[in-house]
Amino acid sequence: MSRFSKVALIFALMWMPITASALDFRAVSVPKAILYDAPSLSAKKVLLLSHLYPVEVVVNLGDWLKVRDAQGSMSWIEAKHLSAKRSVLVAKGSAEMRARPEVVADVVAILEKDVVLELVEAKSNNGWLKVKHRDGVTGYILVSSTWGFD
Repeated sequence: MSRFSKVALIFALMWMPITASALDFRAVSVPKAILYDAPSLSAKKVLLLSHLYPVEVVVNLGDWLKVRDAQGSMSWIEAKHLSAKRSVLVAKGSAEMRARPEVVADVVAILEKDVVLELVEAKSNNGWLKVKHRDGVTGYILVSSTWGFD
């Protein structure tokens, strides 16, 4: 890239609205998505994420998004590999999925840390999220036990 092109790119980025709205969570929409250390296919590959893995969008450059994962790492991903579909990650050592959104409801599953769950409903129900495991089990989990929900 010529010096002039680099200066033009920097100037264009200064005037482009690049920050995403606060807590803009999205999910990986392809079977495997590569995260890079810069917004380019020629950049260093740093991580591979699986389908439905949630990320927080921090910067939006159109075709490329800078994202934060559950561990707090920042990297770049092609925007086409994310969807508005929502998911969450179990953030603690283990969490209980219950049949109803209440502490006394039957436990339908015990979920280990880093398990990805699809959000069935986009809003919480008094601190509970209705979720679905990839094996088809549906139930409720406490928001406080998850990462990826605003």
